[in-house]
Amino acid sequence: MPRETDGTERTREPADTEHAIATALDGLVALALRGGPRDISLTAAATLATLERSGPCRLTDLAEIEGVAQPSMSTLVTGLERAGFAERRPSPDDGRVVLVALTPAGADYLAARRQARAGRLAELIALLPAREAAALAAAVPAMTRLRDLEARRRAAGPEGRRAVS
Repeated sequence: MPRETDGTERTREPADTEHAIATALDGLVALALRGGPRDISLTAAATLATLERSGPCRLTDLAEIEGVAQPSMSTLVTGLERAGFAERRPSPDDGRVVLVALTPAGADYLAARRQARAGRLAELIALLPAREAAALAAAVPAMTRLRDLEARRRAAGPEGRRAVS
């Protein structure tokens, strides 16, 4: 896998370091997800986030992005519509095509969900010694870059995932 370097030397084997970082991040992700609201499924929340990032999508595209069957996505979107988080509307380019879009209530829901997760993690970070909290603060740009790399990979689709760096 191609890698950008900043010229600093690593004191551990790269694979060991990457695995240790990945394991720690995976544990934090699991912690955040376990402590999150249970009012909608993780797939429904991920679908809302996809709509927020990508804008209105065709149901078939949304199903492919989220890795579920089209009938399952249709059922999921119906539930999101009932909750007021998403809506179906005609495409401005082709009135025969129906797009699924995030509603303002859906955007507010996502923001509140993120704020709640961040708040729980901030409470834990506040319990750390100052040096460890500072180390996490120093890692924020790298963690943000990881998130952005994955977003670019997802946007590129299956063929482009290998090429994004």
